Amino acid sequence: MGGMMGGTGFGFGYGLIGLLFSVAIIVGVVLLVVWTVRQFSSNGQNSSAPRQSDAQPSPREIVEKRYAHGELTREQYQEMLSDLS
Repeated sequence: MGGMMGGTGFGFGYGLIGLLFSVAIIVGVVLLVVWTVRQFSSNGQNSSAPRQSDAQPSPREIVEKRYAHGELTREQYQEMLSDLS
């Protein structure tokens, strides 16, 4: 029943599992290479776009934001703007 070569008849199944395992290893290696390249090029960030944490608001923007949030009165807001000018 084992066929001409004396096998068990599971050759195709084991071949398919081996093929899937090989493909999984190749995909894993490719993903590892891509991840490594991204980590070492520009510290993993897009060099054309500045990071959000790097962009610091101007003093005027800070005052405007504080006024918009109700942290400053109108008089304080106008005084701070005149100080910044």
